Amino acid sequence: MRPEVDCGRFPIKRVVGEEVLVEADVFTDGHDAVRAELLFRFHGEKQWHAKAMEFVGNDHWRASFVVEELGRYEYTVRGWTDRLLTWQRDLEKRRRAGQDLSVDAVTLNQQSPSPLQEILSETSKPQSERYEAAVSAAPPAPRDEEVTTYERTLEVVVDPVKARFSSWYEMFPRSARGDGRHATFRDVLERLPHIAGMGFDVLYFPPIHPIGSTARKGKNNAVVAEEGDVGSPWAIGAKEGGHKAIHPDLGSFEDFDALVQEASRLGIDIALDVAFQTSPDHPYVTEHPNWFRWRPDGTVQYAENPPKKYQDIYPFEFESDQWPELFDELKSVFEFWVSRKIRIFRVDNPHTKPFAFWEWCIGELKAVHPELIFLSEAFTRPRVMHRLAKLGFTQSYTYFTWRNTKQELVSYFEELSHSASREYFRPNCWPNTPDILHEALQRGGRAAFITRAVLAATLSANWGIYGPAYELMENTSREAGSEEYLNSEKYEVKRWDLEDPNSLGKIIARLNAIRKANPALQSDWSLRFHTLANDQLICYSKSAGPNLIFVAVNLDPHNVQSGWVELPLAELDIPAGEELLVEDLLGGGRYLWKGAWNYVELSPFTLPAHVFRVHRRSQSGSGFDSFA
Repeated sequence: MRPEVDCGRFPIKRVVGEEVLVEADVFTDGHDAVRAELLFRFHGEKQWHAKAMEFVGNDHWRASFVVEELGRYEYTVRGWTDRLLTWQRDLEKRRRAGQDLSVDAVTLNQQSPSPLQEILSETSKPQSERYEAAVSAAPPAPRDEEVTTYERTLEVVVDPVKARFSSWYEMFPRSARGDGRHATFRDVLERLPHIAGMGFDVLYFPPIHPIGSTARKGKNNAVVAEEGDVGSPWAIGAKEGGHKAIHPDLGSFEDFDALVQEASRLGIDIALDVAFQTSPDHPYVTEHPNWFRWRPDGTVQYAENPPKKYQDIYPFEFESDQWPELFDELKSVFEFWVSRKIRIFRVDNPHTKPFAFWEWCIGELKAVHPELIFLSEAFTRPRVMHRLAKLGFTQSYTYFTWRNTKQELVSYFEELSHSASREYFRPNCWPNTPDILHEALQRGGRAAFITRAVLAATLSANWGIYGPAYELMENTSREAGSEEYLNSEKYEVKRWDLEDPNSLGKIIARLNAIRKANPALQSDWSLRFHTLANDQLICYSKSAGPNLIFVAVNLDPHNVQSGWVELPLAELDIPAGEELLVEDLLGGGRYLWKGAWNYVELSPFTLPAHVFRVHRRSQSGSGFDSFA
């Protein structure tokens, strides 16, 4: 059977309204006719829904069902040899061969009593009439002892549509004022129209909790903080509280609730960062010392990833004898914020916590709140990243940031969209984060920022940006060879001038508008790359019903690139001589294409990408319709 993840150990994933196409090889010894059924039901239902499977060929069968509710569905396949169907098939062969069919009634009766007995034995009726009655009779339901059911019952986790299609904007609430002073949630509320205007539907905050003062980091990750340094939001916990508290300079819970409510009115979900670690000042350190690893000198082992050291952060000791209490408390952190109407969480470094914890925690939470979405921030080894997705994470960051050449992009996105992993791994592509300023953005200028945004927003149905830094094309690294920002916002309040006329805000808004208007860009599985000899140009398409989007991107931020791209006319059912109208949704302009090969030229000095919608000439010949 398929889809099936690790022999049924883990569920596949879908969103509400999607189809689950189930395929199976169903066969038997000998020559008897086989029937197969797909069985499916919502979790908790007692009765199965049965759907006859279609025979495809070579013992292969398929059928589908649509998942209509959040939660979990179960599915399996059953098959059996059908004596009546076998008899009908053989009867048809004998009739075509001109054989006498009178004995076939007796044969049927011996195999299995049938209501056809009287008709077939009624010699007063013409043989043709008896034959038609026989071959048109519906086979009866099989007896239980005749049926073989697949040895495993498989599961589907059904998430909200935003799990498949979303646009994320990350910002530090404390920098929302833009004048260098510490902002509040009320200031963030005033920024919401700007974010909504760019078309983002998820607004993600780094941790919003009190920040410790012990070993607080200064600007640019300085080991010693100066007076007035605000510290890293990931150093969670102070005298004001920990993971269930709000930094007092950001405002009150009433302010937070007002922000969540207004964001929702604008179609935006607030996503919170959940980082399971503490500052030395977190109440957990004194109240639950066994939740931490103590060194022989009486200090707690702080976090480090040599050569990096995080003296301001304590990791939890998950192998403590008190791990059940720790598990329960960490789950309650999610529950607390869910009670404040938060439904989306970005989880920091989940790969450094036990797999068993995530499977249990996410499973428990989604059993009660199936609408929750969890984004895994696991820039780690591929198998670990995929394991976390199997265990329950809804979406995952990817290696997109480090895939920059045409060969790298094609290979990686072929894997994401067409390999078996797509059943459980949903990519969310980010060209930058507060931790990652790739060399391509450091050196490529405006063209590189536009190129990477177009790639992320069109190759993946889920994408995001570390917002103000990307809008304003922040590209200065802390030092040569580093992906860390100089004067990183992780350690200070930043001044962002979002009214800067050089901002990419309008282009980003256009990209998100294109995504929302075109269903082809709202899922990943239809992605197809197209042949083009120039390795500095990448071309690909996505489709959904009549909606066909064709994207061409110049990967060279310094030079004009051109080439001839091939359209697979036969696959698209387009006659070789038919003209196509391609409408550039990003930069404007319309072009007529004809034949399999068409010319593309892109300049990094104007706009290094086309996002075409393809239209075919209407049947009347008077104009162009949407692609169909």
